[in-house]
Amino acid sequence: MQKYQIVTKLNNRMNRNIIITGSAGNLGRAVVSKFKREGFHVIAVIEPDSGHEVEEADDTYQVDVTDESSVAAFAKEYQLQYGDLECVALLVGGFGMGGIENTGTKDLEKMIRLNFFSAFNMVKNFLPIMKKANNGTFLFVGAKPALQPNEGKDVVAYALSKGLVIDLAEFIANETADLKVRSHVFVPSIIDTPPNRESMPDADFGQWVKPAEIAEAMHYAATNTALRNMTFKLYGGVH
Repeated sequence: MQKYQIVTKLNNRMNRNIIITGSAGNLGRAVVSKFKREGFHVIAVIEPDSGHEVEEADDTYQVDVTDESSVAAFAKEYQLQYGDLECVALLVGGFGMGGIENTGTKDLEKMIRLNFFSAFNMVKNFLPIMKKANNGTFLFVGAKPALQPNEGKDVVAYALSKGLVIDLAEFIANETADLKVRSHVFVPSIIDTPPNRESMPDADFGQWVKPAEIAEAMHYAATNTALRNMTFKLYGGVH
């Protein structure tokens, strides 16, 4: 049984199609809003049976992006419905605490499934579409602890899984070096979201990076073909 469902709001198909996974999250909604305002046809991907809605999206699919077969089915449906693909924003992810000594393999599996498999499955199935068209951009979300190990000692599973995402972007860059296919990584520090404010009520929220700021950076990277395989460090006022 196929694990996706589409809700179509518009019949017209724009050429500037963007797929946004994790589109119902705090960052996802900001990215949907930004690309919609800029004239993209937004295809939102949400978790099956989550009950989430993404009002600003043109179309919404329910896809378990951590499941290989579900993403493969979605990719086939996408090609039938749309064809062209300008951009894929890979925003599905999760966070977990724990140092080396209190991190188990189940913790690693959970983080790798959420942060890496969710991106890898999409790349595996949509990279061929971009390569065939010789056009397209992948937008990945990394993490500061994956770049700075001294900050990852208490979030080992999370940092390792995000490190795999950054490596994946590099693999794409090498494979598409002679093509007009690009991959960019966006590395935020603490994102200013309601859950983060609730968990750290005494923090200086003004030092955190806003979801809208990340969305702006993603749109800038996606629409500037002179930029290839960049890493954007979005640390706000946190160093």
